[in-house]
Amino acid sequence: MRIGKFQSNDGLLFVGLVQDQDVVVLGDLAKEPGLFSKILHAANPEHEVESRTKSSAKKIPLASTIPLVPIDQQEVWAAGVTYLRSREARERESEGAAKFYDLVYKAQRPELFFKSPPAKVASFGQKVRIRKDSKWSVPEPELTLVVSPVGKIVGFTIGNDMSARDIEGENPLYLPQAKMYSGACAIGPVVTLARFLPQGEACSIHLQIHRAGAQVFEGKTSLASMARKLEDLVSWLFKENDFPDGAFLLTGTGVVPPDQFTLLSGDVIRIEIAGIGVLENTVE
Repeated sequence: MRIGKFQSNDGLLFVGLVQDQDVVVLGDLAKEPGLFSKILHAANPEHEVESRTKSSAKKIPLASTIPLVPIDQQEVWAAGVTYLRSREARERESEGAAKFYDLVYKAQRPELFFKSPPAKVASFGQKVRIRKDSKWSVPEPELTLVVSPVGKIVGFTIGNDMSARDIEGENPLYLPQAKMYSGACAIGPVVTLARFLPQGEACSIHLQIHRAGAQVFEGKTSLASMARKLEDLVSWLFKENDFPDGAFLLTGTGVVPPDQFTLLSGDVIRIEIAGIGVLENTVE
C-alpha cells in the first residue's frame, strides 16, 4: 500500500493511493492541507486509506501526475555508519578519525544528525546539488523511516543523503557542512505503509548513476546488511527530543561508489528500493 502527494495535469494537488497504473484520489490538499500527515499518524493508517478509497470515485492515470515530496512539516534526520561498507568508507576518508567510526559502528548509541528542514527536500525529478567547494561528492541511497509523533514507524520511503566526502574527510567536525546544504536531500516518490515493506534480503537497495546516457556506477545492498535495528534508531532519535509533526529518518547507506568516483553536474541518480519504487534526480 503506497500513498503520496501528487499534482494532476489540471493542477489538482492531492493525496493519492497508487494502484497499478492509477492513483486513487484520497483527498484534495487545498481543502485538507494536512491530510497526508493525518493519514500517516492515524491510529490505523491502513484502515484510514481503505476507508477513503471506498468513498473515492476519482482515479487519475499515474502517468498524468507529478509526484510531490511526500512530506509535510516533518524534520529530516539521518543515521550514519549503520552498514559495514559505510564504516569502511568513512575510515578511508579520514585516517585520523578511523577509530571513532569503528567505535560508532560497534557502539550502542548510533550516529544521528539533522539532515534537512522539509522545505529544502527535493522530490522525484527535481535537482540535487553538489557543493561548489567539494571535489569528491557522492549520493547515498538510504531506506528512510516515516515516524509518527509518538515514535512509531508508520511507513517507509527512499532517501538520497548527498555527501561531500572530502569535506568530512578533512575533519569529522565538518560533517554539518558535508551533509547539510541546499539540495543535499531528496525523498520520495511515495510512502509504503509499514506492513507492506519486504524484509531482510527481500528489501533490496539499488543505486545507478548515469552520465551522458551511460551508466558509470551501479551498486546493491539489502536491509539484511544493516547492523542496527530500525526500531533502535528511532528510539535513540526520540531520546530527549520531541517531534510533534513526526520525523523522517534516513537509515544509512551500504552502497558507496569507489574512492576515485565523484558526481558531476548533469549526472542522473536512480535509487530503487523493493516495495517502494524509484527515486530519480539530476545533479547540478
